[in-house]
Amino acid sequence: QVQVVESGGGLVQAGGSLRLSCTISGLTFGIYHMGWFRQAPGKEREGVSCITWNGDSTVYADSVKGRFTISRDNAKKTLYLQMNSLKPEDTAMYYCAAALSTNRICTTGDRGYKYWGQGTQVTVSS
Repeated sequence: QVQVVESGGGLVQAGGSLRLSCTISGLTFGIYHMGWFRQAPGKEREGVSCITWNGDSTVYADSVKGRFTISRDNAKKTLYLQMNSLKPEDTAMYYCAAALSTNRICTTGDRGYKYWGQGTQVTVSS
């Protein structure tokens, strides 16, 4: 049984930082592309960032480029999202997800991501 668990969310002031983590069990983590997604109340889910299975390629949404950094530790089966210079518009539930793909690049579109966590809430106050 695959389990995806996000952690690290919380309440932070604008300009602050948070580091999200996502641990996965029940699958071979090192062969999956991984992505971070977020959904704010009343809005559609959007892709934030993704990273290929070996970490060689990453993609970021324009809204987070230069502020967020995705990384992974395959030995620890853990995905990370370092979020700096946070803005109130970053407030959302953040989810990580896993996609098994033969593509050399990953995508921040949520199609193809099979395993999802329950999310961790990030709230940025102004």
